[in-house]
Amino acid sequence: MPVDRKKTFSDKEIQDRLAAELPKWRLEDGWIRRNYKTNSWKGTLMVINTVGHLAEAAWHHPDITASYAWVEVRLMSHDAKGVTERDFALAKKIEEVVAWRPGLEPDAALEGTPHGDMRFAYIKYD
Repeated sequence: MPVDRKKTFSDKEIQDRLAAELPKWRLEDGWIRRNYKTNSWKGTLMVINTVGHLAEAAWHHPDITASYAWVEVRLMSHDAKGVTERDFALAKKIEEVVAWRPGLEPDAALEGTPHGDMRFAYIKYD
């Protein structure tokens, strides 16, 4: 069955889906939101660029607020005037990529950034 891209969800539906699918995201003021803590401006820019790439590829554009060591991503479908399936889909992709920790994967060929060396610190995983 095709997805209705403009169907908006009620606050209760959004909160239930966030709890089940995106527990680090929250509903606030009509947006689904997630804060990412970074270790520096370099990490902040990397998160912004990652979110920007994913959003542009999806043709769905979040609002982003950032400072030296954090990024807030806010999603809602402006044309539908609410949170839609598109917002959940993009949030899941953002979460998958930004929160990826290759060093924790079993038998991983990729080791991830060196632990304990702040020169290579990127994001503060929660």
